[in-house]
Amino acid sequence: MHMLQSGVDITLIALWLGHESPATTHIYVEADMKMKEAALKVVTPPTLQQVRYQPPKGLLGFLQSL
Repeated sequence: MHMLQSGVDITLIALWLGHESPATTHIYVEADMKMKEAALKVVTPPTLQQVRYQPPKGLLGFLQSL
């Protein structure tokens, strides 16, 4: 946990511990609140524009003909 909290990548920690996969290492480590807060500070919320779906021309006619 100290290595992970210090910013060492989990894949490198897995190699040092001799784990076959970082998934194995992930079983033993868990992010604490400080790490979660730091991650949220780095991430910017996506800027999404809501768009109403418009079916391609002829699709509704095709579906109604079924």
